[in-house]
Amino acid sequence: MSTHLKLAIAKIGDLLLDNKITQGKKGQVIEHVHLAIPNYQRPYKWTAKNVIQLLDDIINAKNENKECYRVGTLILHEYGGKYNIVDGQQRTISFSLLLKALGADKIDFLDESLADNPYNTINIPKNYGVLERRVKNFSESADLLDYIKNNCELVVVITENISEAFQFFDSQNARGKKLYPHDLLKAFHLREMNNLDEEEIEKVVHMWENLKQKELSTLFSDYLYRVKEWIKGNRAYGLTEQNINQFKGITRNDNHPYAQFYKGAFSYAETINNSAMPFVTGNRNFNPFQLDTPIVAGKSFFDYAKHYYEILKDIQDNDKYEGYFINDEEIVKTLDLRKYKNGVGNRISRVLFDSAILLYVDRFCPTERPSRNDLKMLDQFVVFAFIWAYSLRAQYHNLGWWSAQNYIMGNPEKKNSFNIYKIISESDSPNSLLSSLSDKVNPLNKDDISSYDKKLKERIDELDENSIPQNYLHYFEKNNFIELDHGR
Repeated sequence: MSTHLKLAIAKIGDLLLDNKITQGKKGQVIEHVHLAIPNYQRPYKWTAKNVIQLLDDIINAKNENKECYRVGTLILHEYGGKYNIVDGQQRTISFSLLLKALGADKIDFLDESLADNPYNTINIPKNYGVLERRVKNFSESADLLDYIKNNCELVVVITENISEAFQFFDSQNARGKKLYPHDLLKAFHLREMNNLDEEEIEKVVHMWENLKQKELSTLFSDYLYRVKEWIKGNRAYGLTEQNINQFKGITRNDNHPYAQFYKGAFSYAETINNSAMPFVTGNRNFNPFQLDTPIVAGKSFFDYAKHYYEILKDIQDNDKYEGYFINDEEIVKTLDLRKYKNGVGNRISRVLFDSAILLYVDRFCPTERPSRNDLKMLDQFVVFAFIWAYSLRAQYHNLGWWSAQNYIMGNPEKKNSFNIYKIISESDSPNSLLSSLSDKVNPLNKDDISSYDKKLKERIDELDENSIPQNYLHYFEKNNFIELDHGR
C-alpha cells in the first residue's frame, strides 16, 4: 500500500546540528530526526575535488548574497526510530565534514557507523583534512558557518515505505541522467515487493547494490537479452527501455494457466529451499530459473539477476565459485590475453562464446556436484562453442555486430554460420546437442581465414613463458578444425 510522502525544506543547521526538520508551509517540526546509513548504501565516494567544489559553490552563493541556496534532495526512509538515507548520502556526509571543519558543535550523524570498506576509511578522513586545511585561515569562517546553517537548504522527502522510497529515488535520478535498463527493472520489481517486510526488502536491495553495476548492466544488455532473442531466432542489438518487458515477468495478479504454471515452479522452489530438504540432500539451492522461460516479478527478479551474474562471472574469470563451469579450460586462457580482449571483433566473438556456454550451463550443467560425465560433456561443448564463435572472428578482417547477427541467423557465405542458441534450447540432452554440433561445425581452410598468409602456421605454434598459445587458431588446429597450407 502506498503511503503519503512527507515533503519538507530542511536547513542544514536544523538537520545536522539540531536533528530536526521543519515540514511544509505550516511549519510543523519533526523532532529527533536521527539520520542513519543503511547497510545497502554504496560507499562514500566523494573525493577532495568534490568537497572543495561544494565549498566553492557555497562561498559563491554567499558572496552573491543568495538568501536561500538549495543544495539538492534528501530521500529518507523512516524505519525503526531512525531515518535511513536512501538518496543524498554523499552530500550529507560532506556537509557534516564541512560543518565540523568550520568548528560546529557535536554532529550526531558523524557518530553513525559506516560499512568498513576502502572508500569510507580513506575518503572521509581525507576529505575532512582537505576541508580543515582550506578553511583554517578563513577570516570569515564564522560567517560562512552561519550561512551554511541558516541559508543552505535541502528538499527532504520522507516515507515509511521502502519500496516507495526507491521508486522516488529512481524517478529523481531519471530526471538528472539517463537510467540504465536494469535500473528501470529494479524500480519495477521493487513495486512488486510491497507484500514483503522492510527487512527483507532491505536485504534484497543490499544484495543488488553489492553487485558491480557496470557488470550488471552488461549482463542484461549483452547476454541475457541477446540470448533470449537469439533463442527465438531474432536479431538482438542491445537492451533499451523500449524492450525491457520480457524481464518484467509474471506479476502476482496474473492468474491465467500460463502464469500459474510458472508461479507454481517458483513457489515450489521457495518451499523446498526453506525446508529441511537442502540439508537432507546436500543441495544448497533449488534453482527455478531458465533463460528461455519467463520470471516471476518481485524478489525472484533479484535472485535471477544474482544467479546469472555469478555464473557469467565464473565463465569469464575461469574461476570455480561453485564450480565446474569452465573447468580450467585452456582455450579461455588464450582468449583472456590482452590482444584478444581488445578490439570490437574480438569482444563480439567473446560475447557469442560466453553466451553459448551460459545457455549450455543453464540447461544442462548442475550447479552443485556435477558428475564426471557432466564435466566431460561440458568440456566437449566448450570446444564446439569456441570453434563456432571464433570461426566468425577468423572470417572477417573487420567484424561488427551487423555481420555477427547475420552469422547467427545463418549466412550461406560463411562457414559454421547457424543459430547455436536455438539448437541448444531445442536439445533434450547434452548427447543430442553434441551430435547436432558434430554434424554442423566444419573445419576452416586457408581461403576462409581473412588473415591467412604463409607464416600463419608459425604464429599458431607460438607459446608464451607459461606455455599459453598466443594465437586462438592454435585450438582450431589442435581439434582438427582447420586445414592449412603448411608450406613456407
